[in-house]
Amino acid sequence: MKLLYEGKAKRIYETENPNEVICEFKDALTAFNGEKADSEAGKGALNCAITTLIFEALEKEGIPTHLIKKIDETKQLVKKVKIIPIEVVVRNIAAGSLSKRLGLKEGEKLPFSIIEFYYKNDELNDPLINDDHAMILNLVEDRKELDILREYGRKVNNFLKEFFDKVGLILVDFKIEFGKDKEGNIILADEITPDSCRLWDKKTGKKMDKDLFRFDLGDIKEAYKEVLNRLKEVK
Repeated sequence: MKLLYEGKAKRIYETENPNEVICEFKDALTAFNGEKADSEAGKGALNCAITTLIFEALEKEGIPTHLIKKIDETKQLVKKVKIIPIEVVVRNIAAGSLSKRLGLKEGEKLPFSIIEFYYKNDELNDPLINDDHAMILNLVEDRKELDILREYGRKVNNFLKEFFDKVGLILVDFKIEFGKDKEGNIILADEITPDSCRLWDKKTGKKMDKDLFRFDLGDIKEAYKEVLNRLKEVK
């Protein structure tokens, strides 16, 4: 397979079908825009399984994704998309950069969920942007596309909050990415995993996400296994 792209967490390979690619999840661990890096054997397989499970559930809710099928432990067959260089971040509880920027206490429940856009650009450290910035940078064709990103962000959030709540997890915040398929439709791409979500245990408050690696708080692989095993129980 010809390697088309390699990022911090995934490799993308071409297939015989020009509209499909293979997405391989790596065992890499990165934080702070790659400043902290390591690897954990089996972590890629866990994220592949978690993303597959969540994307399949979202598809049933009418939210289109790039997922076609899971191929093996670390690989998915997905629709080839042109990624929109905007990270859509949805926040339900104050944590991370939001707490630092606004002086909000970590763990404070927000009066309503908020959606933020970040410019997907490693060299600039993925800066927070507004609609005007997105238009000036030509990240989208028009403001209607920004509205679509927000609408999908809300829909994904509404579903995931309940989805995780069923297994005793609080969805603090998460990052998602979108791309355009061959027809130009905007669909959910990339991943939804504990790498891209903050998840806290409802009973203990224990972090069950990449913050364990960011701040050396515990065994990240065991936490990801626990998240996967819980989600498998969702009916």
